[in-house]
Amino acid sequence: MPDAHETSAGRPHTDTDDETGTDTDEVVLYERRGPVAYVTLNRPRYRNAQNSAMTYALDAAFYRAAEDSEVKVVVLGGAGDHFSAGHDIGSPGRDAHLPFRRRAGLWWDHSDKAGAESRFAREAEVYLGMCRRWRELPKPVVAAVHGACVAGGLMLAWVCDLIVASEDAFFADPVVRMGIPGVEYFAHPWVMPPRIAKEFLYTGDRMSARRAYEIGMVNKVVARDGLAAATEDLALRIARMPRLGLALTKRAVNQAEDLQGLHTGLDSVFGLHHLAHAHNAETAQDPLGGMDVASMKRAGNTEPPDTAGTGARAHTAETAGRAGAAEAAGRAEG
Repeated sequence: MPDAHETSAGRPHTDTDDETGTDTDEVVLYERRGPVAYVTLNRPRYRNAQNSAMTYALDAAFYRAAEDSEVKVVVLGGAGDHFSAGHDIGSPGRDAHLPFRRRAGLWWDHSDKAGAESRFAREAEVYLGMCRRWRELPKPVVAAVHGACVAGGLMLAWVCDLIVASEDAFFADPVVRMGIPGVEYFAHPWVMPPRIAKEFLYTGDRMSARRAYEIGMVNKVVARDGLAAATEDLALRIARMPRLGLALTKRAVNQAEDLQGLHTGLDSVFGLHHLAHAHNAETAQDPLGGMDVASMKRAGNTEPPDTAGTGARAHTAETAGRAGAAEAAGRAEG
């Protein structure tokens, strides 16, 4: 297990204040306030698009929360205007080619390999493997979602036990536009009814926070300016429960989901995901089916104006353009 104060990439956190428990880090912030650890994605300029540095720093933050006996609940949120636009496919900090010290599996280093040896190994670690580990954190995790929660952003929200969304939040998985059956952590048929999951994937349309609440994907929808307070209130209420009781209850519900096929379903679709990459590599210009930031943005901006429900009307044309960029700048190597 890595040192709780060190990222898995071997980069220490900086600017630690021992009295407040506050850390600042380039890509992830960590702060403990009483029994609650606040973990914040911190690439707001790129709408919290997830590069590997962020993924491993997030892993270290969850480890830290797990090891701290004072922490009863974890809150995951995003700095800036969006929760997360997904995996990084176009920012200056894109680092998919770099090696990191692996924590979620025993696959070899991807950075000196080619083809499927590289892509499968990397995604088995930083996407499927990491998400599975975080889902099993033996403390409740609450996601505070605002703005875009797209593709890889869904994976982060879905591994959390509860989701509180602001009224301006929206959810989307546009990966089928790449010819790929959704994100690597394919929990879609478990977090929403199967027919809704198919519509969500087939169209690539945004789902408003209100619609997500109606289908049971999120627990609460609140005003944007009340998101922090509502999430903190929920976390503190949960923190009154016994630590072991919370851990065992979480395990019980997770086991029930696994008995309903979640674990094996993830493995099965992960294979289909990589079949799609291989097909794209043979028939298109790259494993992403030729889709880049610009093309994903154009495709996102051709959606009907209110496919997600009334919440979508709140976005101006400028915001829609930014969200389209988020959708693409956030979508990763697979």
